[in-house]
Amino acid sequence: MKSIQSIRRGERLTILILVAFFIGMGILVFKVVRESSFYMSHSDDVTLGKVYDRNDQILFDPDASMEIYEADYFIDVGNVIGDDSGQMTNTLVSENLESLQNYSLIFGATQHGQTAIYSTLDHEANRAVYNAFGNKNGTAIAYNYQTGEILICVSKPSVNILDNYANIAELPEGSLICKAFYETTPGSTQKIATTAAALEAFGYDGLMSRSYNCSGIYTTKYNQQIKCHDLSGHGTQNIVQAFENSCNPFFAQLVQDMPLDRIITTYSRMGIAVNEKKPKKIEFDGISSFSASTKLTDTSDFDTMWSCMGQSEALASPCQMMLWESAIANDTGTVTNPHLIDHTTGVTGSTTYSAETSYGDAIFSAEIASQIKQIMRQNGQEKYASIGYPVGVKSGTAQVNNGASENSLLVGFNDDPNFPIAFCVVIEDRVSGELSTSELVSTMLQALDKS
Repeated sequence: MKSIQSIRRGERLTILILVAFFIGMGILVFKVVRESSFYMSHSDDVTLGKVYDRNDQILFDPDASMEIYEADYFIDVGNVIGDDSGQMTNTLVSENLESLQNYSLIFGATQHGQTAIYSTLDHEANRAVYNAFGNKNGTAIAYNYQTGEILICVSKPSVNILDNYANIAELPEGSLICKAFYETTPGSTQKIATTAAALEAFGYDGLMSRSYNCSGIYTTKYNQQIKCHDLSGHGTQNIVQAFENSCNPFFAQLVQDMPLDRIITTYSRMGIAVNEKKPKKIEFDGISSFSASTKLTDTSDFDTMWSCMGQSEALASPCQMMLWESAIANDTGTVTNPHLIDHTTGVTGSTTYSAETSYGDAIFSAEIASQIKQIMRQNGQEKYASIGYPVGVKSGTAQVNNGASENSLLVGFNDDPNFPIAFCVVIEDRVSGELSTSELVSTMLQALDKS
């Protein structure tokens, strides 16, 4: 009897050992399959695939040289697509090396695999926008606000990948980053968020019935001055007129009449980190984008008023400013999430990943979105008809470098369901009479319309 029990105990122990063995093997195989791409992508022997635009034009080629490509072929996408040199981070290539390596467990490392990333960018349209900047620096980003496909992403100065960083010490500041994803002073484009807060505080009819006078300068109760860009003043205005005129005294008085907690609530829902709150992350396809932030303490104080007009401590990324426009243009109040990768293929050419349209949280109600859209569309019709498309827009002039220079911004959307484009453009060191943001947006839309 004891021998039979001993045999059964031995059988159970053997079974447990075998089960543990197979579980261990399963874990090992899983780790090998999952992590092999990482190790191969960081190996000196790895070969990489290419990156293409939406029309199959090459945006990254690991074997690129001036014998194969025109000298400036990659210049318009240099700091957003990047390369595998390790000189740049937060680029499509640097953050997706694993998706580009020509390796599989079956075929091993291959020289002629069909691994590739197919991006959403339009290379020809991107080049047209890059060229339109001329000798000016700045950034432009645009996407399909229905699908989330980023079509334009230009940042100047840029880096010429074909130079192999031979002159890296002489590159202008900002060449190795894509400014569309980094913080900038939003200027009066912030008045879109402030208008949303006012609509939520007073309601549409309540806000429309309000009027304030602009004599050129508004003096706060703390004897601080808010100056208008038109020192002769705009006279008595309603919200639509003040939005078109980007009138600082009007918005100063509007902010003063709003509850501070209402502004903070609206801003926070939009993803603006107020008073050093932890910001919400903006990440897609390995790319990280700066999240907006500001400081609001007293609606009667200059700094809070100025922050609500996109100055003082207000910061945002052009990418995030563009995303807010999707919530308005779609009449939903919900942001369409962006993506740069349309799909990827493996070594055999089969699709390994396909992007899908997705949405973020609602940043305001559909009703508020439609009301802001109406105000922005009227601004587009009254002030920006020269763009040549049915746009809704808000301009901004941002004082930077401690007021030593100004940037010019324009954010908005094309109100056409068959051509749904949201955008943000920034021209640095604005000089009157040179390139305007409206000219840049017109070039962008025309270039995309032809593609």
